[in-house]
Amino acid sequence: MAELRIQEGILVCSLLVTSPSSVAQENLQLKLQIEESSQKRQTASKNTVPFHEIAHENASFKVRTTTKTETASVNTVTPSYYVESRTFGIAQETEPPRYAQQVNKTWLKNTEGLANINWVDIGLQTRLRYEYRDNDFRRSKDVLDEPFLQSTRIYADVKSKIDPFRFTVEMQDSRAYNSAFQSDNRNVNKTELIQGYGELYFKDALGKDDLGNERSVSIKAGRMTLDLVDRRLIARNQWRNTLNTFQGVRTTFGQKKNDWQGELIAVQPITRLVDQADKVNDAQWLYGIVGDWRKWSKIITLQPYYLMLKQDGSKVTYASNGTLAAASAHTNREIHTGGFRGFGIVGNTGLDYDFNYAKQWGNDGSSTQDAYAYNLEGGYTAQYSWKPRLSATLAFASGDKDPDDSRSQRFDNLFGASRSSLSASNSIQFSNIYATKIRSQLTPSNKLKIDFGYSWYQLASATDLWSGGAKLQDKAGTSGKKIGEEFDVRLRYPINKYIELNIGYSHFMAGDFTKKASQLVEPGRKAHSNLLYVETTLSAF
Repeated sequence: MAELRIQEGILVCSLLVTSPSSVAQENLQLKLQIEESSQKRQTASKNTVPFHEIAHENASFKVRTTTKTETASVNTVTPSYYVESRTFGIAQETEPPRYAQQVNKTWLKNTEGLANINWVDIGLQTRLRYEYRDNDFRRSKDVLDEPFLQSTRIYADVKSKIDPFRFTVEMQDSRAYNSAFQSDNRNVNKTELIQGYGELYFKDALGKDDLGNERSVSIKAGRMTLDLVDRRLIARNQWRNTLNTFQGVRTTFGQKKNDWQGELIAVQPITRLVDQADKVNDAQWLYGIVGDWRKWSKIITLQPYYLMLKQDGSKVTYASNGTLAAASAHTNREIHTGGFRGFGIVGNTGLDYDFNYAKQWGNDGSSTQDAYAYNLEGGYTAQYSWKPRLSATLAFASGDKDPDDSRSQRFDNLFGASRSSLSASNSIQFSNIYATKIRSQLTPSNKLKIDFGYSWYQLASATDLWSGGAKLQDKAGTSGKKIGEEFDVRLRYPINKYIELNIGYSHFMAGDFTKKASQLVEPGRKAHSNLLYVETTLSAF
């Protein structure tokens, strides 16, 4: 380790020394080119060269300068149709994940024999989070909980070297300490394979788009994580201490840079078990198709999608929390979800938008599924050094209006992110909810990022349960709809390329429904809840 530290120090020092000289040399070459071009223009002027030839010379100089600058850059930007949505908290995980790097781009390149290894990605990351939760409404009791949540991931893949064959493996170990509650699969999942799949990758199987980007075809089979659309229905959890994983086949046509892309999935969820090896949920299959149309991405990116969750009640063994399923869970289900999303950035105005609508139909046991959901967000980023962004979000997911009729109107958020962009306290799920949120984001320095939010929550249906709040429910609907309000603030700061710090606080103020419904379970329960967390993430590469 000491030797590696010394090698890193030498490498950094050499970069600090050579970079200024390289820049100076580059500037000198550019200066000489400018003087040469100026002399040519003066000579052309004296000889009355036609204007179009002068314009051509200027264009040639511009191309030469741009090419030289790009060559000096470490990461040359290639043309792409892809535009990232500015909506808070919905960014998908990359492939490979952000903590993984190409071997020859890590400090391992100084090791003999590894300098030219550009066909392997590796990653090692550990995260430790301390939480101070006072009166957590996700729980049925008013207690002070101070858990330490720890997760470690290791990743490796083999790409390009033996194309079309590729392989990916990712392991994760999740633990919880000092909690006032018994361990469950939201926080604990000991040493599990979360990704292990083979892949057939054909780089330009579908030709190229108008920008020259190859249209690839990728077929993956095995265990994998998924991030689809805006992550509200299918997500690789970023906040929760354990991940949603699936086993099956995923086919991808095109890549993010292309003007269009398509995804086909046929997978089974993996049931997370705290102290045993995880098992495939043989009772469920998830099928889906997701499209991306980016041809108009300077104006809008369109994402139509369709998902179907099919459950065989006779094969149900475990509940979603990893415990043995109750008798009432042994039902046949077939939930269809069709949706349409659009997002974009409005030119140079600083304005951005994101909208999504989803409709559900099918059957949930003996009931007919009839639900819907939508979310709308608009934002504005001011052109100042701190890059302040203000945004407003409106989100709705229907709830069941009458628990005794033959229709189920509660929107099923399937395998969506457990901590949505709506709630910092993780107490709001995209089901039976009407939420409004305003948020501000600031970047005071190149590293420090700060965001503030204020939210108002209420039930979509007063008679249905609050999914995120210990399943509190008033079937008579006499407790009203107001769940409460929440204020949150978060600071993110990368200390260096290997260590990141994330600190946050949220204060939840219970509304009429939460006060009345919680009092029925625990008389005298407080009306406010607090969450403070300090999270440190260490990456090896």
